[in-house]
Amino acid sequence: MKKLLFGGMLLVLAISVPIPTMGQVSVQIGVSLPPPIGFSAPPETILLPGTGVYVVPGLADDFFFWDGWWWRPWNGRWYRSHGYNSGWGYYDGIPSFYSRVPSGWREDYRNNRWQGKEWNHQRVAHPQLQQIHQRNVQEQSRVKSQVRPEQARPQQPQVARPQTQVRQQPQGKPQQGRPQQERSAPQHSQSPHGGSEGRK
Repeated sequence: MKKLLFGGMLLVLAISVPIPTMGQVSVQIGVSLPPPIGFSAPPETILLPGTGVYVVPGLADDFFFWDGWWWRPWNGRWYRSHGYNSGWGYYDGIPSFYSRVPSGWREDYRNNRWQGKEWNHQRVAHPQLQQIHQRNVQEQSRVKSQVRPEQARPQQPQVARPQTQVRQQPQGKPQQGRPQQERSAPQHSQSPHGGSEGRK
């Protein structure tokens, strides 16, 4: 009996030990990062009209700058970094700006046309791009800090209105007031002679 109990304990121990080690292996497996792009100098960008999105036109792969981040899709996932050449991190989902980027923007760039009109795109160097981003950040913070006209008016202090107070009778004491018969139907007034005024 002791051998059977001891054997069962060893079996339970053998089964339970590998489970945490398997969990550690799955935690260590991460999302692979995209390969670096060998820029010899900071990339020049162009602004896609009406989108607020900058692109690097000379690359075969999509490479964007938006809201202070460099963005790139790779193997069906999105990655972003504050630096164009390092620091990439996985971004869960599709960035919101991407819906504003037309799929044929490269064709428009090559033909100097945008949505059927002439497009005189200008290249924006990396230092200029950083300055533009800083101005946008300052403008956004200025707009947020501005007080709206309805908020600028001084607000009237709220005066507490007097409330009607209801007196409560102490419990256990009868309600004071007129006697019961006075509260009932009105009685005929008595004449000085002891009879009712209505009687003769």
